[in-house]
Amino acid sequence: MAPSPHLRTSCCLLPFFFVLFFFFFLSFSPQVCTGEGETPPEITYHNGPILTGNVKLALVWYGRFGRVQKNTVRAFVKSLNYEGHAAGQPLVSSWWKIVEGYQTAAKKPDGPITVKVARQVTDTSYSIGKVITTDFLKPLIQKATEGNPGILPVIFTARDVSVHGLCMGKCADHGIIGTYNQAYVIVGNPETECPEECAWPFRGGPDLIPPSGDIGADAMVIGFAQGLVAVVTNPQDTGFFEDSLRKPLEASSACTGIFGSGAVPGSNPGKLLKDPATGKSFNCYGSKGKRFLVPAVWNPATKTCWTLM
Repeated sequence: MAPSPHLRTSCCLLPFFFVLFFFFFLSFSPQVCTGEGETPPEITYHNGPILTGNVKLALVWYGRFGRVQKNTVRAFVKSLNYEGHAAGQPLVSSWWKIVEGYQTAAKKPDGPITVKVARQVTDTSYSIGKVITTDFLKPLIQKATEGNPGILPVIFTARDVSVHGLCMGKCADHGIIGTYNQAYVIVGNPETECPEECAWPFRGGPDLIPPSGDIGADAMVIGFAQGLVAVVTNPQDTGFFEDSLRKPLEASSACTGIFGSGAVPGSNPGKLLKDPATGKSFNCYGSKGKRFLVPAVWNPATKTCWTLM
């Protein structure tokens, strides 16, 4: 017996409603993105420690910095756990929740990873010189932590300082030093050194206007975000990373050059928000209505690079 007209109509409409629902769902979901033509990396857990709970930072301002640069970095730290009223969506804290998800991936107790600035150190005398290698970092790290292994030093270098190893595929780095394997992060300032690589996408095309109005400030936020994700998920080089002898990737370096869906690293940063009055580009909001451009991060739950837009 032939199906009734009503049944035939329902069957035809089902695929249509399924597709409609699918696109409706995507429009309200965070985006995953690996970059056009990119193969997703495989970041795996190697059973080492990761940072959880309270992460106390000692910010080291090595050299001379402007007020906007310092304030932008400090505002970003405050925004990582900010859940209050903001000028818009999405929030920096939504991005940070992906990083907190590494606890679940490591089968550790889930909960917030609270990041706060515990100390700040200023060194305008360039006490270890203007060309820095890891061999010179120990006294600076000791000064920053005062011997407290529970504090994570983050060294920001001024525009006239060169850091060995940066500008070679990474704009921030992390490592361990000393008897207690003290973890640290170091972030370069690309205003004058390799701006087309480490200040991208504010330099080197498409030359976007940075959200703070200061290229050095917002480029350092991007580098700091990458370094912080790396040290939280892989503080002793035994946590999360890709097994590759060619170029080992971490949770942040696996997604370099991606800031929004549709990104083509080095060419197109992807979908972003733009202030119609100032032309400033960004992809998230923080505390006190601050705006930031944060990089994609590898999501251990979906095994893809994840971005807010």
